[in-house]
Amino acid sequence: MHQPSEPSGPSGPSGPSGPSEPLGREHAHLAASRAALRAMRADAEALDIKDVAANWVNAEVLKAQIGDRIAALADLADTPLFFGRLDFLHPPGAEHAEGAEGVQFYIGRRHVHDGDGDPMVIDWRAPVSQPFYRASRREPMDVALRRRFGYTGGELTAYEDEHLTDPAEEETTSRLLQSEIERPRVGPMRDIVATIQPEQDEIVRAGIGGTVCVQGAPGTGKTAVGLHRVAYLLYAHRERLARTGTLVVGPNRSFLHYIEQVLPALGELQVKQATVDDLVAHVPVRGTDTAQAARIKGDARMAQVLRRAVRSGITMPSEPVVVVRGSRRWRVPAYEVEELVCELMERDMRYGAAAEALPQRIAHAVLVRMEAAGEAPDDRVQDAVARSRPVKDAAKAAWPPVDPAKLVLRLLSDGEFLASCADGVLTEEEQKEILWDRPARGVKSAPWSAADAVLIDEANDLVRRTPSLGHVVLDEAQDLSPMQYRAVGRRCTTGSATILGDLAQGTTPWATGSWTEALAHLGKPEARVEELTRGFRVPREVIAYASRLLPSIAPGLAPATSVRESAGDMQVRGVAAEALTAAVIEACHESLEREGSIGLITADARVPVVAEALAAAGLPYLSPGEETSAGARLTLVPASLAKGLEYDYVVLDEPAAVVDGEPDARTGLRRLYVALTRAVSGLIVVHAAPLPLELEPPVR
Repeated sequence: MHQPSEPSGPSGPSGPSGPSEPLGREHAHLAASRAALRAMRADAEALDIKDVAANWVNAEVLKAQIGDRIAALADLADTPLFFGRLDFLHPPGAEHAEGAEGVQFYIGRRHVHDGDGDPMVIDWRAPVSQPFYRASRREPMDVALRRRFGYTGGELTAYEDEHLTDPAEEETTSRLLQSEIERPRVGPMRDIVATIQPEQDEIVRAGIGGTVCVQGAPGTGKTAVGLHRVAYLLYAHRERLARTGTLVVGPNRSFLHYIEQVLPALGELQVKQATVDDLVAHVPVRGTDTAQAARIKGDARMAQVLRRAVRSGITMPSEPVVVVRGSRRWRVPAYEVEELVCELMERDMRYGAAAEALPQRIAHAVLVRMEAAGEAPDDRVQDAVARSRPVKDAAKAAWPPVDPAKLVLRLLSDGEFLASCADGVLTEEEQKEILWDRPARGVKSAPWSAADAVLIDEANDLVRRTPSLGHVVLDEAQDLSPMQYRAVGRRCTTGSATILGDLAQGTTPWATGSWTEALAHLGKPEARVEELTRGFRVPREVIAYASRLLPSIAPGLAPATSVRESAGDMQVRGVAAEALTAAVIEACHESLEREGSIGLITADARVPVVAEALAAAGLPYLSPGEETSAGARLTLVPASLAKGLEYDYVVLDEPAAVVDGEPDARTGLRRLYVALTRAVSGLIVVHAAPLPLELEPPVR
């Protein structure tokens, strides 16, 4: 094991047998690789496409693709170009060939080749890179040596070797790997390509054909796994996903801002990011629901209510359809038109598609009569008949057009209409709960809530099919309602998905009780569920303290275990009520004396008080999602926005207030569990009110 941090190190002075010689060679390879990357970018910038494209549209598309290529080839000075090296016993694919000499590969964030096209750095997603993450002494995968590199500010400063086929070398914990995992963070979330663990790598490289659901305890890296899975799929199936598209769905804008640099750092610039609210933004949301109303509107039963509402206007014809062409009149009796309507209803087509099909069906019935009379009409005649006024009027009367927003507005405004559509589905009490107190005058002025927008999205899909993407990543999925799951599922009906979440962190009244139930609502009941329980970020002492809540908030889940060597810094400070805010500010001062980011998490209701105290103390602070820097490391975080975020040190203000800020005790304790597990290196809990009984130490 070598860990030099300077030209000479613990293995001896600089020289043929010292560590400086191999470190010098690695420095040389890094410099050569950076030069090769610059040459690759220069080649892309020098491309002349003036006479290549057939037209201006193709030229613009090609220009955009080249621009993306140039951006992806940027050499980021503070980002290591490679982080590992694999020395194979034999060339890949030639493990059993006699006399075959081994080969050496450098593993990095992107592929780099020299002027002859020979690889200098191999993309971490390539098949040959897989042993870097999975090889072990028990299963070396033909790897003789695995070398990890340590960097300081982008400068290569150390290396560490594992001889996987040397029986004399003992199994040890990688200190470089441990220090990289525990490295203090300032700024947005970073990639984990240098530290992916075998169980994470298995999920990252899962095939595109199936959906994977990852149940991950705090600090297990589930978000990073999901993002790296997108990067891997784009590498392995780029052409397919370029056509169908990829999407990352997060819980809120702050979270998306926090993770937005991960994929670009891996060279992927075309992945869209959105919240569920963004996906269903058919109307302006300006209203709010009670917890009970939101729960009912988010219930899967609402899909049946909406289906009835969409079809409620279908009317069986009572008059025949008469079409005049030239001197002839063609008559289709009402009972035959009724048969056509019933047939479309039984086929369970989308409402809009059926509305378009009905005039053609009626026109076909006219053509049958024409042919029986000896005429020879063709498709053009059928189209003309379908567009004729009598046919269009008859079709519209039987199958009237539906505006999804207007339909939901009527459903929430008209008690009688809601009762007819919800009969046997919702109770009278539930119907009263979701009805607006005053009917809205129109779509634009209606007090739409976030749950209402999801209902409109469902109605919209009943009318017109929602376009499907190739792959969707859904993070913090445990908080979605069944109707929200359906909304996301519509975006990947013909594609696959990666579902990420933690049942213990469900902080909405409608949070899912099981992944089986959630995946059924998503339309992916066959998805494979993987569980990550090895925590890499949250210290042992902190996760053990937070896990005291698990029996109350998620009794079926096993507590997470931390692989961190250090126990972490954990303090619980009880103070008098009048001294609470001052004690919180003092804890912030203490935390700021350390290296890294600081998160001050407080109940939403206490944010104004704490913000005023920070200002009075002269402590500048950021809002969630704003990028931390060396000069601004403290973020004031409302408890409702803490999910998915991480800070080196966390000060948690008044846990009882966090619990009391939620509509029920279980949700409150789950919110507290989230707040407790945001710390990477240390946690200070400051409280005046008694702590929840669940946090009391177990009786021995």
